[in-house]
Amino acid sequence: MNETIYDFKVMTINGENTTLADYKGQVLLIVNTASACGLTPHYKGLQSLYDTYKERGFTVLGFPCNQFAGQEPGTEEEIKTFCELNYQVTFPMFSKIDVKGEHAHPLYKYLVENVPEPYRTGDIEWNFVKFLIDREGRIVKQYSARTEPEQLEPDIQQLLNK
Repeated sequence: MNETIYDFKVMTINGENTTLADYKGQVLLIVNTASACGLTPHYKGLQSLYDTYKERGFTVLGFPCNQFAGQEPGTEEEIKTFCELNYQVTFPMFSKIDVKGEHAHPLYKYLVENVPEPYRTGDIEWNFVKFLIDREGRIVKQYSARTEPEQLEPDIQQLLNK
């Protein structure tokens, strides 16, 4: 059993095995992403948040997922190229994973099960569900897929100012 969010093993979009330990002490926004979704323009807002706050210790972590209407069918290389060309994404992206169901990545099982009330939904309803993590690795909030990245700014600022 993982003790903290930093213990989870993940694979970067470039195929390198790592953990989230590199992000200790940062405010994190963990998002399941897709390239062919009506919400794909959220990449622009996520990148804007990252650009605005990365110098203050904020990072967006993108986890592509093809579980919702097959909206992320590409390879990791195709996903990476799409994000860079269309949305100038520079925040860390990871390899494609499942975020719900029997084969859900352990990180996502942990996220869903450990969101505090009243923010817990018990599910990932679609692409671009967002989890806000504080500098100590605690899950602060879960936001619905339709929540625009800009709407998270006050919560991000509050955590960065602590």
